[in-house]
Amino acid sequence: MERSAEVIVVGAGMAGLKAARELTDLGCEVIVLEADDRVGGRTKRAEVAGAVADVGGQWVGARHEVLLAEAGRLGIATYAQYDEGKVMLELTGKLVRSRSDVPSMPPLALLELARLQKLWNRDMATVPAEAPWTAPKAAQWDAMTLETWIVANLRTASARAFARLVSSGAWAVEAREVSYLWFLDALRGNGGLEHFMGVKGGMLDAKFVGGMQQIAQRLAAELGERVVLSTPVRRIIQGDDGVVVHTDQGEFTARFAIVAVPPGPAQRIQFEPHLPGARDGLHQRMPMGAVIKAAVVYARPFWREAGLSGQAATVGEQLGIVMDDVREDGAAMLLAFAEGEHAREMSLLGKEARRSRIIEALVRYFGPEAGEPLGYEDNDWTIEPWTHGYVGVMGPSVMTRFGHALREPCGRIHWASTETSTEWAGCIEGALRSGIRAAHEVSRRRNS
Repeated sequence: MERSAEVIVVGAGMAGLKAARELTDLGCEVIVLEADDRVGGRTKRAEVAGAVADVGGQWVGARHEVLLAEAGRLGIATYAQYDEGKVMLELTGKLVRSRSDVPSMPPLALLELARLQKLWNRDMATVPAEAPWTAPKAAQWDAMTLETWIVANLRTASARAFARLVSSGAWAVEAREVSYLWFLDALRGNGGLEHFMGVKGGMLDAKFVGGMQQIAQRLAAELGERVVLSTPVRRIIQGDDGVVVHTDQGEFTARFAIVAVPPGPAQRIQFEPHLPGARDGLHQRMPMGAVIKAAVVYARPFWREAGLSGQAATVGEQLGIVMDDVREDGAAMLLAFAEGEHAREMSLLGKEARRSRIIEALVRYFGPEAGEPLGYEDNDWTIEPWTHGYVGVMGPSVMTRFGHALREPCGRIHWASTETSTEWAGCIEGALRSGIRAAHEVSRRRNS
């Protein structure tokens, strides 16, 4: 195995693989070191009752240009997310059927919901993409949580519950755990509330035939022996001329390194000399959102026959979001998400107990036929050994103190991950864009 290259990329998720592919296209020798025994990072394939299931990142938004282009280049087709029929909605303890485009709420709550969107649009328009910590009200907004803002600005229980659903459904985190400034920047970078929550033409527009992880697998296949699996990076030492990367499989050397893992998990790597205080502080203060994603297979999509979309959105229940995932080959599947505090609670139960609770919830939403699945599988992302969660988030006073370090190189070490992207952060699109950015940062330095 070659032990030296111009650039070592740490992590074979979407960001790291895209960075490596960009660098090889630019004529740079690369080695990709992956701790896990698979590529794909936060994308992951499973098989349930003979059907392919995505138990990690899955959807491609209508405006995810880089991801769509990459899939097209690799010959991977898309198919539309099903979005017909009524949605099951539970915001204040009562389960109701709602049209997907107009939530069933009291009139005052609907008025507040419209006002909510205007307020968020107004505030996020003042947040600069490249430097959100310089927004005019950055200090004020970063000092409060999203929950603080919700309680101060919304009066109806339904509108408050809907606002909380946005953070839990999107980033698997409670509103009380993230700063309002970080939330605004994340919302801005994902096209605003309407696009962010949308199916047709929105963030959940389509899926890939054969699943999402195959994009990473095909990128890795193109890179060939440059990708080294089951090789956790333990320490990175940098000097005037290059870096030495210490792994469980020995040492690797390079002129530069791209660390393509989220800031939280990156703190498990020892850096010598010590990272600058802002970057180290960021590693300590960007926890991963907690999520368990379950795939449940049935003999047929009975919910469609009942005029339901297969979508459910709840606050305060064990499941936050449920989505129809009838596959391109006709396999009837529902996806169920436990997020935030509910994911942490359910993680302690074990898979069999989780299965019982999730099936019980699906029966409540969709009727007794939901209690007769052909197969069940879930992935507890809170205990994934190398990612430890879903998406990195920022609590109060993190963005204004440490946010500037997200993309700043530390000597010969550059950073990539969806969290570092100025657009589509938290999405696979953001991961790919971060890989492109980091690759071109390194390319400019190697040629200077």
